[in-house]
Amino acid sequence: MFSRKGKLKKEYDEQLARLMNDTKKEWHQAKELESLIDDYDLNVIVQRKIAESKHFYLFKEARIRKLKLKLK
Repeated sequence: MFSRKGKLKKEYDEQLARLMNDTKKEWHQAKELESLIDDYDLNVIVQRKIAESKHFYLFKEARIRKLKLKLK
């Protein structure tokens, strides 16, 4: 009965780690796109801020769960 709880935690922690890596890549791509654009484009800035917010929300959740991450 208790082994199932540990298995689920491990599974969800792995899923969280993958999601964090994906959002980190998305955030860096948005930052790079923003730096390449010459004029002021509000849509690009909003996309970067959304990606950044997602990543830091997941980072906060990982800290709460005391998750050890190996970010790439």
